[in-house]
Amino acid sequence: MAGVVECVLAVGCLRWAWKRCTYVGSDDSASWPLATPEEFEPVPRICNVILSVYETDTQKPQFSSPLDPKGIIKRVTYEQTDGRAPPYLIYVDHEHKEIILAIRGLNLIKESDYKVLLDNRLGMQMFDGGYVHHGLLKSAIWILDQEEKTLKELWESNGREYTLVFAGHSLGSGVAALMTIIVVNHNKHFGGIPRKQIKCYAVAPARCMSLNLAVKYADVINSIILQDDFLPRTATPLEDIFGSIFCLPCLLFLICLRDTFIPEGRKLRDPRRLYAPGRMYHIVERKFCRCGRFPPEVRTAIPVDGRFEHIVLSSSATSDHAIVWIKKESEKALQILMEKDSETITTPPKVKKLERLQTLEKEHHDALERAVSLNIPHAVSTPEAKPQEDEEAGSSHCHSESGHDLKSKSESTRARTKWNELVNQLLNESKAITTPPEVQRLERLPSEEKNKVALEGAGGLHKSHVNTPQAESPESKEAVVSPESEGAGRHASGTKSQSSFATTNCEQVEVINKNESGEQAAIKDANVPK
Repeated sequence: MAGVVECVLAVGCLRWAWKRCTYVGSDDSASWPLATPEEFEPVPRICNVILSVYETDTQKPQFSSPLDPKGIIKRVTYEQTDGRAPPYLIYVDHEHKEIILAIRGLNLIKESDYKVLLDNRLGMQMFDGGYVHHGLLKSAIWILDQEEKTLKELWESNGREYTLVFAGHSLGSGVAALMTIIVVNHNKHFGGIPRKQIKCYAVAPARCMSLNLAVKYADVINSIILQDDFLPRTATPLEDIFGSIFCLPCLLFLICLRDTFIPEGRKLRDPRRLYAPGRMYHIVERKFCRCGRFPPEVRTAIPVDGRFEHIVLSSSATSDHAIVWIKKESEKALQILMEKDSETITTPPKVKKLERLQTLEKEHHDALERAVSLNIPHAVSTPEAKPQEDEEAGSSHCHSESGHDLKSKSESTRARTKWNELVNQLLNESKAITTPPEVQRLERLPSEEKNKVALEGAGGLHKSHVNTPQAESPESKEAVVSPESEGAGRHASGTKSQSSFATTNCEQVEVINKNESGEQAAIKDANVPK
């Protein structure tokens, strides 16, 4: 009997080893459709602009193609960023009507880049209903704080027709992706640029946002991955990956073993697990049991489950991460796509482009629906459109977090009227992820006796407005949390401490409204005395 058990275990181990060792990068996108030349056309030249950030002299580049000197608006180095963000370049491509902000990747000899990676409060900061890498978010806010005026003036001076493109490689890809989300939500600060004129290209992307955000913004964020690139497949925190860069093959093997025993459903339901952002473009040039490189092909999709979750044990896992190789292979792939497209033209170009746009929209909608059906935490079926007033207030809050407010004092004062709502929508730093909402609510109640008083007070508020003679009518939630209601509470109490309590309690009301339905819960907590 013991021999049979040993044989079964041996067969199981051999089967696992065979599956892992024969797993290649092309398996991740085997079922994806091919990309079209029109949608992939920007990728090679965007890679070239990113590669220019690495050059010491953009006029005499060693790796990239020369850029038009007149189009280079600004180039920021490590000395100028003071370690708060990677170096970046602002370039205007008049031929393609694009304003590009390109960010370089990790520099292994720069301590400041490691500080950005290590500043990761995973699970402690919610952003737009999901989780993001805290250090990358701070870098994104800092760059926007510095370049908001420049980008806005460039867009307006070029007739509001240009596309605003954020691009980055490796570490910079995460910063660019988070910048894109901020601008999409607060486009009023950039002259009201529409969502369709905002794009992001994350080359060899880092895992920087939770799955619901990665799918939600797939219409504006595009990730480009070459074959077996290790970074988009590694859920291990970035600081651990690059901290172990010199023994990376050993680390990847251990990660492979660990992920084998984690169920797929558990990965999907983890709200703090980070993913590569947006729509995926996978450049495939090698296949199983075939020697050498083949003509590259580009596959694209918005995957929800099976989103580059398997480490590929390959000798090219690290070399496929290099921006130089990605640029070369993307140029070859685009050339092949254009040749195939010219051979199979059956419809007018404009009609074909319109049909492809409709297909992309449908794929995005289907991905959002699938995320909801799989019970992905905080997933939404449609991208939420934020009111302009919320955008104005939200941007003020984001930038005040980094200590660099983009708005004037008068605008900031006006934005504070929506503070509670913005805390829950964009940057909610709380311990809500470790404590159930019901427990948090009970902790705020000092005793059962006060709880009864609160319930009685809630009933009295509906009938005779007891203790709040000047309070607004409770016909809506806004009447409870509005500035007029706060002013009435201060007038009734007449004391400084009670005024502070009214403001604090309004914050509690908004938090509870996210977890409880109806007006009664909001009114109940608004009247609980401290």
